[in-house]
Amino acid sequence: MRIGDLAQRTGVSVRSLRYYEQQGLLGSTRTAGGQREYPEAAVDRVIRIQEMFAAGVPSRVLAELLPCIHDADGTPNATATPWLTETLTAERDRIDAAIKDLRRTRALLDEVIGTAQGAPAAEARGERR
Repeated sequence: MRIGDLAQRTGVSVRSLRYYEQQGLLGSTRTAGGQREYPEAAVDRVIRIQEMFAAGVPSRVLAELLPCIHDADGTPNATATPWLTETLTAERDRIDAAIKDLRRTRALLDEVIGTAQGAPAAEARGERR
């Protein structure tokens, strides 16, 4: 598929897809006319790239990680290095901490909203009597 088709199917801009190629995150072949062509599997790969970026994983880590992600048949393309394993563990811990902070903030907001609506604090936090 051409770059425009991949962009449309994934909701990612053509500019971003070119950036992914420059960073070694995505590969393509070229037609005789020099246009990029992507395999069908590129759709899933771009979606995974987007998920990792959304989680805060930087492109340098992602470049190391992507070869370790399983193929469609379930076999990994490569194994993770100790550095990558440590880095990904740190990323997971960072995400866990962010989730914990967001839950605490949500609970506080629930309490404020409930108080503003006249509900007792315990009820506002979702606690039952």
